[in-house]
Amino acid sequence: MNSRELTIIPLGGLGEIGLNCQLWETAHGAVMLDCGLMFPDDGHLGVDVVIPSFDAVSRVKDKLSGIVLTHGHEDHIGALPWLVRELNKGTRIYGSGLTLAFVEQKLREREILRWVTLCPVTADTVLNLADMDFHFLPVCHSIPEGFGLGVETPAGRIVHSGDFKIDPHPLSGPGTDVQIFKNFAGPEGARLLFSDSTNVMRPGRSLTEREVKKSLGRLFDTAAGRIIITLFSSHIQRIQEVFDLAEEHGRTVVISGKSLANNIETACGLKLLNLPSVFFNANNGTPNLPNHKLVLLVTGAQGEPLSSLSRMVLGGHRQLDIRQGDTVVMSSRMIPGNARAISRLVNEMYRLGAEVIYEDIDAVHASGHAHSEELRDMLLAVRPRIFVPVHGEYQHLVKHGRLAQSCGVAPENIVILEDGRPLTLTRTSFRVEARKMVKHTLVDGKGVGDVGVAVLRERRILGGEGMVIVVLVMDSATGNIIHGPEITSKGFIFEQHYSYSYVLEDAKCLVLDEIETAYGNTQRLRENIRSTLRKFFKRVLERDPVVVAIISEI
Repeated sequence: MNSRELTIIPLGGLGEIGLNCQLWETAHGAVMLDCGLMFPDDGHLGVDVVIPSFDAVSRVKDKLSGIVLTHGHEDHIGALPWLVRELNKGTRIYGSGLTLAFVEQKLREREILRWVTLCPVTADTVLNLADMDFHFLPVCHSIPEGFGLGVETPAGRIVHSGDFKIDPHPLSGPGTDVQIFKNFAGPEGARLLFSDSTNVMRPGRSLTEREVKKSLGRLFDTAAGRIIITLFSSHIQRIQEVFDLAEEHGRTVVISGKSLANNIETACGLKLLNLPSVFFNANNGTPNLPNHKLVLLVTGAQGEPLSSLSRMVLGGHRQLDIRQGDTVVMSSRMIPGNARAISRLVNEMYRLGAEVIYEDIDAVHASGHAHSEELRDMLLAVRPRIFVPVHGEYQHLVKHGRLAQSCGVAPENIVILEDGRPLTLTRTSFRVEARKMVKHTLVDGKGVGDVGVAVLRERRILGGEGMVIVVLVMDSATGNIIHGPEITSKGFIFEQHYSYSYVLEDAKCLVLDEIETAYGNTQRLRENIRSTLRKFFKRVLERDPVVVAIISEI
């Protein structure tokens, strides 16, 4: 690699929401920027989380200078527990105090904290890693202590916006001062800008947190019964708003949810959160107070089946429930893919007599991501010669590219990258390299990467068509059948139903025919049974179940 070159490989976050992860490589070393996960969609049957492929990182782990984190959300730090196991001991991870506190929590739970060195940074920090100087530029987001990055590289000055919004009067923190970004870019503008594309398709400017607090305040003024608020457990500022409003209105706060309790404890330890004077964790008991004196703060904004809110609705929570007269506030955005689960939960809450308030009804949530006019402000402040939209689905990247063109970026300098497509920069030129195959890694329980396309296809078939199991026991010496054929179906047909009783009987006859034709060849018999029965079921029932033939020889 040329000493004046920089190659950036996106490992996730381009073409999807989540998985934000990049590898920056120079002749002097490599730096990883963020390491996020993505939650599975309907096609990832049974999968717990999706993480980036770390093959490219493993290749350079001996010259990896460190991992730089922009903020503490799961889509930026959630894959670290799996990455850490792939790296050399003592790898340095850089981030704000809150970000590293969340990372420490994750790594400590898995007993791998000792494998890394956590290095806190502030807005005054300048890190020299792999012949690059990293400056940390404070931004306003839906979690405290988030940063954009200004990076002095061998190829010129690069700005990475991180996840941001522009709130002119934030309730806490420094907000996003575009003048700081402008100052870093310099009079000629930055060589390259990476910018958050999540809300590029939303016109105007994002709702401010002050407006959200006003809306919540009106609900506190009017709610006659209990107020139940569910939100992202990392939204420390919103949690503080609930605490403050509860204090003002003489209500006692009860929380429920492990992640919520952990994050509150962490934020209090860092003096980013002040507890109300009266405060309860439902795990330790709930106060005996009238309904109009209670606020419940719970997890479950996305309809997760094991969350506190879901268990309250479905009767599985030991301490809490949903009652007639409750006001439930869903103070978060709906993540794509969760709409059906959330809708079911909302319907059930109405059935139980609660009133449900969400973003479309009242201003109870403000996004942490910039809308189009704020993105325009960032483009005009940084004035990049090259623009790469990040953090979004492909349509978001394209729309953000068009916005950049309207702000004066030359069309040939707007680069729509995809995961695995390296971008190499020098001071005078750039090139997009041939795409490297990047397969995201699926995590299912303790299995990492062992679930792939073939396994998901089988799960899809099992879910849609069911399974038929054929069991045979044969005499290895004579080839005679000692037991069977015994046929059992799971999720295929209701065997006791008279309309289908003939199907499995006919299937047994076909198996007996195959035993005659494949006499003595167990492997061939297994394949023949599978093929013949699939064709039979397809013809008779227009169904194609998974057929498993179990043949034992004694």
